[in-house]
Amino acid sequence: MEVDLAFIWAGLIAFAVLAYVILDGFDLGVGILFPFIKGEGSRDLMMNSVAPVWDGNETWLVLGGGGLLAVFPLAYSVVLPALYAPIIAMLAGLIFRGVAFEFRWRASKSRWLWDAAFFGGSLLATFAQGVALGALVQGIEIEGRAYAGGWWDWLTPFSILTGIALVVGYILLGSTWLVMKTEGFVRSTARRYAYWSAYGTLGLIGAVSLWTPFLNPTYLDRWFSGPTTAFTVIVPSLVLASAFFLFRGLREGQDALPFLSALAFFILCFAGIGISFYPYMVPPSLTIWQAAAPDDSLSFLLVGSVVLLPLILLYSGYSYWVFRGKVDPSEGYH
Repeated sequence: MEVDLAFIWAGLIAFAVLAYVILDGFDLGVGILFPFIKGEGSRDLMMNSVAPVWDGNETWLVLGGGGLLAVFPLAYSVVLPALYAPIIAMLAGLIFRGVAFEFRWRASKSRWLWDAAFFGGSLLATFAQGVALGALVQGIEIEGRAYAGGWWDWLTPFSILTGIALVVGYILLGSTWLVMKTEGFVRSTARRYAYWSAYGTLGLIGAVSLWTPFLNPTYLDRWFSGPTTAFTVIVPSLVLASAFFLFRGLREGQDALPFLSALAFFILCFAGIGISFYPYMVPPSLTIWQAAAPDDSLSFLLVGSVVLLPLILLYSGYSYWVFRGKVDPSEGYH
């Protein structure tokens, strides 16, 4: 039986992207919430809650982007020129945010500047990621083996909607993370933001989900005809179940349940995108197998990933284990 290496690699790249979204999503959300929770001590606590893990979270972005270049070079060569502007904006936001992590602790008079950089970088990176996702979902024009669209094809009402949706969704992740990791004023304030961002996330998930099938006839067929119509009931039902546990956890003052439920939102939405996309790597015309590198290259790279991925997972898991529990306000990470 022949092993479908392109399919395996598509799954690995999808896993890396999902890992980045759910892990870096909550610390980007903390950054977006930064100016809305007052007090230097409170902001120190917020930053300390993510300082031990934020840079490890971004490993998955490097793995996803580098893996796409190595394993699906044709998809990389099409997607990058189509999304230059939002990708550059995302990287600029991540740079400002990363610098702010270190400089803020050593600044006194200019601390307000690094607070703004932490917030602005987080917001810009999140919105740019959402816009890039929306542009990819709505489809990229290809002629031959190259991008054939214009400079501004990525900027549409749908991509702006997905950008806003991701900002609100990351706020939900960030606020529920703070509920889980902090106590006192920060926790109670984050809990209030978790409520309204949960309602906003659900509404925006509904809006994007209703719009998406009408962007492409393939999406419409996938969700409303044939055996895959079962997902039209299963995925929304699981989203509603996650919402029930999220609000229950917030109402009962639980620590971990709201955060885990918010993660479930993102996993289910990612699954919905996968259902819509398959078998395309770049919709509406470039499939996984058309975009893949030769099998010899896929086999060689797969050997390396068998070693690398478990190491990354072990390192990430160990980091979260070491820094588990509530953040002590009297102890700083820096």
